[in-house]
Amino acid sequence: MISQAHKELAQWALKYALDKGCSDASVRIYSETESSFEYRDTQLDKLEQSSGNGMTIRIFVDEKHSSYSTNRLNKKELEKFIVNGIEATRFLVKDEFRKLADPSRLYKGDGKGLDLYDKEIDNISVDEKLALIKNNVNEVYKTDERLISVSADYSDGTANAYFITSNGFEGETETTYFNLSAGTSMKGAGDARPESYWYDSAIHWDKLQKQGIGKTAYERTLRKLGQEKIESGVFPMIVDNLSINRLLSPVVSAMYGSAIQQKSSFLIDKLGQQIVSDKITIVDDPHIKNARGARWFDGEGVATRKADIIKNGILNMYFLDTYYSGKLNMEPTIQSPSIVNLKLSNRNFDQILASIDKGIWVTGFNGGNSNGTTGDFSFGIEGFLIENGKAVKPVNEMNITGNLLTLWREVIEIGNDPRTNSSWRIPCVLFDKVNFSGK
Repeated sequence: MISQAHKELAQWALKYALDKGCSDASVRIYSETESSFEYRDTQLDKLEQSSGNGMTIRIFVDEKHSSYSTNRLNKKELEKFIVNGIEATRFLVKDEFRKLADPSRLYKGDGKGLDLYDKEIDNISVDEKLALIKNNVNEVYKTDERLISVSADYSDGTANAYFITSNGFEGETETTYFNLSAGTSMKGAGDARPESYWYDSAIHWDKLQKQGIGKTAYERTLRKLGQEKIESGVFPMIVDNLSINRLLSPVVSAMYGSAIQQKSSFLIDKLGQQIVSDKITIVDDPHIKNARGARWFDGEGVATRKADIIKNGILNMYFLDTYYSGKLNMEPTIQSPSIVNLKLSNRNFDQILASIDKGIWVTGFNGGNSNGTTGDFSFGIEGFLIENGKAVKPVNEMNITGNLLTLWREVIEIGNDPRTNSSWRIPCVLFDKVNFSGK
């Protein structure tokens, strides 16, 4: 939690900036802690702990804008820091669109109710954390002579901030996080060294999966043994819930005001149009309790709300903050999504897999890229050949190519299995007619 002394310092800094000639200003003061540990085979390989705090101040003067950050939170030093910042800002070019958000759009609540902070974080001993990663390594260490290495990582931390603006906003955020992951590598045929991982993440310690992470990482590596290319072709493709974000994130990125304004988006002039399959409805739902990404307000202090990003395939919104909405002469929305949800269907991954006569199950992407202006993509993939509803052969060193909007128009079915430990809650998705390049 941000101390009262630091809150008062932020309030003082805001007033000082206004007294020194700013027409508007905003101040964000933050405090963060982090600890991380890694256990590799039988050795503790890493132990790191850190903490820090700082201040970011946005300055608006003579229709010019700049932003400055410092971790030296002493009034005397801040006086010079702010004055120098104001003077430097006066040398910039005027930009009429740089301004604070409209006061009518600002969040006005008390910031409570989302349950994003676990007070138990201070009571978890280093010994408990070390035992956690050691136990997950020991789940598989020396259980298979083909294992080359086994590792487990644990991290946790806090992130607290207090935000105040000259147009009437005042808000505070605090959150904790706990992460546990494991990875394994194995000897394959010839020079092959397949590897894989598994992880869990939570805001509350008691919600974190503490066992089975190492075992799952091993099982995911084991199933890769014997990977090979198969013949090129056009197949249905099911992408699991661990990998699907790679195909959705470029579509969401193309909705940002910066991409639209800079004409580097394949979604320019697409509002109100059907851009993907009518099976696709994507909802931003920012007020889910105890969820990563949950928040009452964005980085401008604008109140968040539940909104359909895409509904039945139709693009409903861009992500427009005050600046880019002004540049584009459009109504502002929100700076960025909070919790991205894809509307679910009735069947789970196993049921969808069983319905595929022949296709590819993609479990990961290896390199590649997409063009933000055109939507064209080329990605390396690994996964499994599916025949008669079963994964029959591990595959790798293959590519998929095409266009993202064309791909998302070819959605056959959406699963019901999103991972809820992420702010992107996207289930498996089955696509039709995907071009695979192999042998």
